[in-house]
Amino acid sequence: MKAKIDRDGCIGCELCTTICPEVFQMAEDGLAEVYTDPVPEEVEDTAIEAQENCPVSVIAVEE
Repeated sequence: MKAKIDRDGCIGCELCTTICPEVFQMAEDGLAEVYTDPVPEEVEDTAIEAQENCPVSVIAVEE
């Protein structure tokens, strides 16, 4: 699986980094970024949870 973030819409709430720190981190500009590609199999469920809980729906986790 691959994760993507539309950083133009990110509000920097840090929810994704809290839910799945193995895939998402906060960049120096205060916005979230994907730093693990592809998503490790053992954290696919939590990456999807981060996608589902993003308040601005800017995360996509896909095959």
